[in-house]
Amino acid sequence: MLVNIFLVALVASPLVAAHGKVSVVTGDAGGNTTALGIKGAVVPGTGSNSKTEVDTTVFNSVKAATNGLGKTTGGGKNTLAGMSAVVAQSGSTLPQVSSNGGTLSGTLHVVTTDGAGPFTAIVDPTGTGKFATGTQADVTTQVPGKNGNILPSGKVPRSVSRLFARMGLHKRAANVNKDFPFQVAIPAGTTCTGTAGGQTGVCLVKFANSNPAGPFGGVFAMQIAGGNTTTA
Repeated sequence: MLVNIFLVALVASPLVAAHGKVSVVTGDAGGNTTALGIKGAVVPGTGSNSKTEVDTTVFNSVKAATNGLGKTTGGGKNTLAGMSAVVAQSGSTLPQVSSNGGTLSGTLHVVTTDGAGPFTAIVDPTGTGKFATGTQADVTTQVPGKNGNILPSGKVPRSVSRLFARMGLHKRAANVNKDFPFQVAIPAGTTCTGTAGGQTGVCLVKFANSNPAGPFGGVFAMQIAGGNTTTA
């Protein structure tokens, strides 16, 4: 019992460094993007916290259906104004999703052992970060993990205790440095009404795990194919 309490406290401790970030997303009808806060589309690999964590989005609550865009250590609080930098990096065509129920496909880069899956996807049709009133979308291709944890090998641990046994109870989560595909099915009939990065008809999607050390993930923009315009 005492061991379990210790492990829970260690996971929740601010000394634990961990993350998983959305490095690229594409729509079934074209277009691509990165998550807010990603630095120059570069995803750091192994190394010290100062090198690997700078563009990891951290959210305030383990509940995915909560408002806000999260923050990064390198850029601070994520804002809609930051979408201009995202568009500059990935091009003016955001992921385009078919109106009859299309999909978003992406890559989740797991840097350390508690930045893993499973992940939840919430669609905010207002494009403002109001995920508390958004719609949960099905994650049809899931990132592996158990309660946000994964082994350094990339395999799913049977338990948190096993994970920390393999890590030697290090305060810093071990490096994983692996990419995992994910896919999200956007509900048919979704209407996007937001404006961001010089684009209109924008929805925001929050993709987050529930690890109490974070939680981690990212927020990215999408549009319904044929239902948007470019304003800048």
